[in-house]
Amino acid sequence: QVQLVESGGGLVQAGGSLRLSCAASERTFSNYGSGWFRQAPGKEREFVATINWSGGATYYADSVKGRFTISRDNAKNTVYLQMNSLKPEDTAVYYCAASKLSGIVLNTLYYAYWGQGTQVTVSS
Repeated sequence: QVQLVESGGGLVQAGGSLRLSCAASERTFSNYGSGWFRQAPGKEREFVATINWSGGATYYADSVKGRFTISRDNAKNTVYLQMNSLKPEDTAVYYCAASKLSGIVLNTLYYAYWGQGTQVTVSS
């Protein structure tokens, strides 16, 4: 059972930056594709970004492409989400997830493990 713990959320002004971290409890995490999702109040959880097991492949939602960067450090069992040029519409709870598949994974159905979420609030 892989446990995921997110950190790095907070309150930031529009145009600012935050870096989210997702630390995994098991070394098997390095074999899994990982992703970030977000959920705003009253909305469904949506895909943000995904990365394959090695970090060599990534994919982003159109809404964050060019502003967010997903990366991973398998030596630290950690996945990151660097968020730049933040907008008020980026406000949400951000969740880290790990799939037992090794590639990039967009669909929530294929993610076996989820973190508890971290709040990101962007003020205008």
